[in-house]
Amino acid sequence: MFWRKKKSHDAVIDTNTRLDEFIDTSPIAIARLNSRGVIIEGNRSFRELMRNSLSDDHKISLAELVRETDSRHKVKGLLQRTLAGYVSNDPLPLELTLPDGVSITVAMFLSLLPDAAAGEPSMIAHLIDTTEQKNLELRFAHSQKMQAVGQLAGGVAHDFNNLLTAMIGFCDLLLMRHPAGDPSFADIMQIKQNANRAANLVRQLLAFSRRQTLQPKPLDLTELLAELSNLIRRLIGENIELKMIHGREIWTIKADQGQLEQVIINLAVNARDAMRQGGALTIRSSNVQILGAYSLDPEMIPPAQEDTIEPGEYVQVDIIDRGHGIPRELMEKIFEPFFSTKEVGHGTGLGLSTVYGIIKQTGGYIYVKSREGEGTTFSLFFPRMSAQELAAKVQEESEERAAPSDLTGVATIMLVEDETPVRTFAARALRNKGYEILEADCGENALEVFAQATSDIEVIITDVVMPGMNGPTMIETLYQTYPEKMKNIKVVFISGYAEDAFIDSYGSAREFNFLPKPFTLKQLASKVKEITQA
Repeated sequence: MFWRKKKSHDAVIDTNTRLDEFIDTSPIAIARLNSRGVIIEGNRSFRELMRNSLSDDHKISLAELVRETDSRHKVKGLLQRTLAGYVSNDPLPLELTLPDGVSITVAMFLSLLPDAAAGEPSMIAHLIDTTEQKNLELRFAHSQKMQAVGQLAGGVAHDFNNLLTAMIGFCDLLLMRHPAGDPSFADIMQIKQNANRAANLVRQLLAFSRRQTLQPKPLDLTELLAELSNLIRRLIGENIELKMIHGREIWTIKADQGQLEQVIINLAVNARDAMRQGGALTIRSSNVQILGAYSLDPEMIPPAQEDTIEPGEYVQVDIIDRGHGIPRELMEKIFEPFFSTKEVGHGTGLGLSTVYGIIKQTGGYIYVKSREGEGTTFSLFFPRMSAQELAAKVQEESEERAAPSDLTGVATIMLVEDETPVRTFAARALRNKGYEILEADCGENALEVFAQATSDIEVIITDVVMPGMNGPTMIETLYQTYPEKMKNIKVVFISGYAEDAFIDSYGSAREFNFLPKPFTLKQLASKVKEITQA
């Protein structure tokens, strides 16, 4: 009570009335419970918290609203201890399911309120809505898990790319001595083809961790989808009808064709698995002007709250199935790594997380809309390629087609690579083309080799990730130590990660070239020839 002395009966009534008003307008949800935990009454905030789903005619106990059995037992135990005079200052976290099906998360404080007039004690429950806080915690934990698994996948893929570079490279060296018609030619080609298949699997891991090396180019989506239609028809089977709906004059987008094809195929296979009894799969393209997230269908959900689409011009691709749909509670989990609704042995859980990684690295967005029993729609949004970008890319591709077929040359190259098989292959390949090669197995050794070089180095080819001093740091040190010499030296970074994985730390002020692993002998020699002639 806020008062100590009763002056008159009217004064007490007036004070109690005002106190009731204060309680009813309190921003904290407050409810009165009887000795059995049944909700007797609540203030305005409590009614709003309960979404006005509780009826005055049908009283319900607080324990009945609790979602989990263990928590229900905790509530009953707390009620008994409170009635016995126990006071706790620690809140009890609860997940409540309201009569209308809405789920909320609250923190509850419970205290005893003796009621002499009624002849039995009552309890006061203070409920604080922690639903948004809980969602933020879950999103934070999810982002940490994604980051940890992404780092693991990226690290594994990086090591595999080193091995595959050596495998493919030595196959190329063997093919120079065993051309077509040689008894060993077919065996060597088998090894190389399987190494290339392994490289495609590694690209999936890098796509999942968003560290893959993309080769974006202008794409006509209508043409790409038309070419994919035959493959998709074979994949989905005869009991599913494929409908391709192409928009008129679809804008050009910039994407890696192979990775985009993988996205469409993965989503088509998922649609097939959702329609075991047959149905229709629709793939539809259209040009859209996005003014903001509010201009999208409100039922469309992004993989995370921070993935809200930016305003702009996009090409939208919808993959629509009429399958069993995705339960609401699973919608936010489907893009998580290793999460799968398929039975054991029939799904890795990497399909949608890989799709998400590719779309994000391409600069696009993905949304999903689903209703149980009605089907699912995945909507992909790719930014429209500007006319300036398109003209520049066409010019670049024409220059690449005009590249010389003679890959021999004369230059001194410093090759820095900590993986011995990769360094051995690259050095032999370039020496065979006429270049003088200075080798170093780490960044620190490279500084010594550079200082002791008797001839002018024209090109430095260096790995990015190395123990001790990494490639970008080594190049930066050379620029600081030998600024005049480095002015005329071309730099080529080689890495199993994407170029974007290190450009932020190295910076883009200085000019450099990039060659992704795994690379072939021809790709390595072509890159060196290109920069030495520039």
